Amino acid sequence: MNRLLFGFALWVLVISPTSGLAQRLTPERLWDLSRIGDAAISPDGKQLAYLVTRYSLEENRGVTDLMLQPLPDGPLSPTDLKATAFETPLDVSQAETLLSGVKGLNSLSWIHQPSGAKLLYIAPAEGEDAKPQAWLLDPSGGEPVQLTSLEQGIGNLKPSPAGNAIAFTVDVKMDDRVTEVYPDLPKADARIIDSLLYRHWNAWHDYAYSHVQVIRFDPSGRPSEPIDLMDSLRADCPVPPFGGAEQFEFSPDGRELALTLKLVNNPAESTDTGIYLVSVDGGPLQNITPGMPGYDMEPRYSPDGRFIAFHSMERASFESDRNRIMLYERSGGELREITEGLDQTAHNATWSPDSRTIYFSSETRGTTQVYEIKVESTTLRQVSSGRFDFSVVAAVPGTSYVLLKQQSMLRPTELALLDTVQGQLTTITDVNGEMFDGLELPTVEERFFTATDGKQIQNWVILPPDYDESSEKQWPMLTYCQGGPQGQIGQWFSYRWNFHMMASQGYVVLAVNRRGLPGFGRQWNDQISGDWGGQAMQDILASTDAMMADPKIDRRRVAAVGASFGGYTVYWLMGNAENRFCAMIAHCGVYNLESMYGSTEELFFVNWDLGGPFWVSESVADRYARFSPHKFAGNWKTPLLVIHGEKDFRVPVTQGMEAFTAAQVQGVPSRFLYFPEEGHWVQSPQNGVLWGRVFFDWLNRYCQSKNQ
Repeated sequence: MNRLLFGFALWVLVISPTSGLAQRLTPERLWDLSRIGDAAISPDGKQLAYLVTRYSLEENRGVTDLMLQPLPDGPLSPTDLKATAFETPLDVSQAETLLSGVKGLNSLSWIHQPSGAKLLYIAPAEGEDAKPQAWLLDPSGGEPVQLTSLEQGIGNLKPSPAGNAIAFTVDVKMDDRVTEVYPDLPKADARIIDSLLYRHWNAWHDYAYSHVQVIRFDPSGRPSEPIDLMDSLRADCPVPPFGGAEQFEFSPDGRELALTLKLVNNPAESTDTGIYLVSVDGGPLQNITPGMPGYDMEPRYSPDGRFIAFHSMERASFESDRNRIMLYERSGGELREITEGLDQTAHNATWSPDSRTIYFSSETRGTTQVYEIKVESTTLRQVSSGRFDFSVVAAVPGTSYVLLKQQSMLRPTELALLDTVQGQLTTITDVNGEMFDGLELPTVEERFFTATDGKQIQNWVILPPDYDESSEKQWPMLTYCQGGPQGQIGQWFSYRWNFHMMASQGYVVLAVNRRGLPGFGRQWNDQISGDWGGQAMQDILASTDAMMADPKIDRRRVAAVGASFGGYTVYWLMGNAENRFCAMIAHCGVYNLESMYGSTEELFFVNWDLGGPFWVSESVADRYARFSPHKFAGNWKTPLLVIHGEKDFRVPVTQGMEAFTAAQVQGVPSRFLYFPEEGHWVQSPQNGVLWGRVFFDWLNRYCQSKNQ
């Protein structure tokens, strides 16, 4: 629809006496939003390809379009148009749809070819049960060309900068099933387990390992047979559960790859990943990070081939340590940190085309900003600003621009260009613009409250669209408890824990950047470890009390909600917050620390944050007793909604069951929303809408009372 006509139609809708209020974000409309995925800049810097996924609630699935649009060929032009909710300059070029409605389209990139740059991606081959394969598409026209035909399919596709090879991952079965060990028992349904990490986050070990494989092209473009660079190795690249193609990379000349691997004897108790170099022809692996016991990940070759940059955490078994950027000089093997002295963590290290600068993103006081660091001088500079969460996609060749993903609490990801010299930010896609033009928007404020130890706590306060400071109306409030436990409340846009949607349903939302969250210095980040029920909980209560003192907040209608460590927080507050809250919602929360230790999978997490198993010493046992919510269940009185997924192996479903049982046997009003096919997150469209409906039904029952 023409945007001018759309605006007129919306105006008619709002003033119509039968139309009611303008539209607001709801659980259903959340799934109407388009989602930008992979984005890639052409080698000449003139074109941008990106993926847009749209979901059908009726079909309970999404399909993806491949879009192509030109990039500016000169300075960014000032524009009077603004991106709704972002309020940044909007300059959108006409985009062309190259592929439409493809299920499972991913891993988008460009590859050099003798006839010009082509698009490379993964999509299912033809046929109902076809597996994902590599495809090549000429953006100037023609049909897609299938490059691989592997029986088990591929993942994580990446091209060689030299244009003569592609790398991808294949699940290689190396372990025997029970029926293979005992072939005379073909109907036996069991697992024989001899070591830990037999299940991870939401999946059981599938007897296979993800191996990086390479296909090379001869001068005529004919592909070779795949070469397994991890032949006979019982290890995974990418490292599960969250790794992707960012964990391996070709050298600029295409002769070598750098891989992220976890080669340890106790993977459940260690974060010791390393960077390994291997020839494209296979052969021995060279470890360039020996003696570095923390996470070392995401290798990035400099365009001139001189360096490999990678992210590194210094402390063993601490998954939320400060992420440094390390430089490995390939000629002599020298290794140094270039972010030394930066009291923040770094993400998305990205080289400039001239190899002189590295761009990265970092949590910064409730936002995520973009920084640049000069390789030789290590001069550091913040180059972005504003209430956004940015992630770096790539530097644009021949310009001072960096392509970013831009999001805020009010609006999901769009693509943007940042002029790193001028500091000018321009939003260049508007895939959700039409919907946002028709929405009433909440307001986001930053407030600071004083903690019990005198320190200042940064809070985001999200106000409903019709919030009026001058009126006498009082509002219900949600205290949002963050997970992690180390994960900043920044300007992210969640498809469940969505502050925009919560405020649009009539709630003031208080989001507390309590102790233990990044973006406020290393000391603030680390203070949660070993102190789960301590200062972090006091920060949440102090901020809640300060907000409840605001005459605009109805103290009788304040609820606490959260997931994961936020769910733990809710359970802890159930027994320790006295009568502050009228309702609670805990999604996949930790309830019993002792049973959690014996049933979770990544033991390095609980070993670091809780000091090890509860039997290791009296002091650790005392910590479990002081901080475990189940020890305070006898104090429970507040109505409680428990949400949990059967396939959550990070925080096993029995944690939610134990909490629900504790509430039920004490007569505490309670409900259990159970998802048999979901894990730590709710990911299917219809389950997501159900989650939202039950979430708000519970809150409205106890917080939007008739006594308001």
